[in-house]
Amino acid sequence: GIFKRNNARLMDEILKQQQELLGLDCSKYTVEFANQDKAAQVLNCQCTLNVLSPEDGKADIVKAAQDFCQLVSQEQKIYTDLDVNGLNNLLSSTNGFPDPDLVLKFGPVDSTLGFLPWHIRLTEIVSLPSHLNISYEDFLSALHHYAACDQRWGK
Repeated sequence: GIFKRNNARLMDEILKQQQELLGLDCSKYTVEFANQDKAAQVLNCQCTLNVLSPEDGKADIVKAAQDFCQLVSQEQKIYTDLDVNGLNNLLSSTNGFPDPDLVLKFGPVDSTLGFLPWHIRLTEIVSLPSHLNISYEDFLSALHHYAACDQRWGK
């Protein structure tokens, strides 16, 4: 919500940081906006950033369990029908939400970060010490680490 409410400010900051970090090289890279209206600027890019918190998805898991139990009680399903695909279909939060390619994990705790195991089986997880005052260099280093990973898919 914060990013959506402050869209114009976010875009101004992106342009400012681009000039500050890239200096004269800034002219080599362009930032395109889908709408030139400052109040509704949207960055047109190829990557998607999803900001998640530990609370995201909990209500959907509860609702999926309730829906499945209701189907069982109505004898439309039997309890052995529940599998990964069935649960995934019941979860509304995963509809249209792609499996992440890269997860930046902040802090010392190792966990699956609330992701379901089948969503992150191919995800590269890069750990950073903290999200507070993360520098451009730290973020770029995480992207370089991701770019250098070699996924073999069992080969």
